[in-house]
Amino acid sequence: MSKIKIVTICGSMKFAEEMKQISWKLEAEKGVAVIQCVYNEQNEPIPEEVQKRLAAAHYKKIDICDAVYIVDIDGYIGTSVANEISYASANGKELIFHSKQS
Repeated sequence: MSKIKIVTICGSMKFAEEMKQISWKLEAEKGVAVIQCVYNEQNEPIPEEVQKRLAAAHYKKIDICDAVYIVDIDGYIGTSVANEISYASANGKELIFHSKQS
């Protein structure tokens, strides 16, 4: 049995629905284990303290994964995702861009 790759999804929350679908396909069709984003489906306001806590948790997800899967639909990469890419790259993580996948 080959080692299962663990990937963390990174992308703008405006692509939340797409990220869920991409995660499904990655696990069901490619056999990778996906660490998902936390989705605020209730659209609750997010205080700054909670935003910081969520960001810290997301960076921890990057720490424990093998690769970061960047959801860059229409080439869009926002500031937060750009920072996540820099962090992942500096920590030796493989970068997989959705736009370059078949």
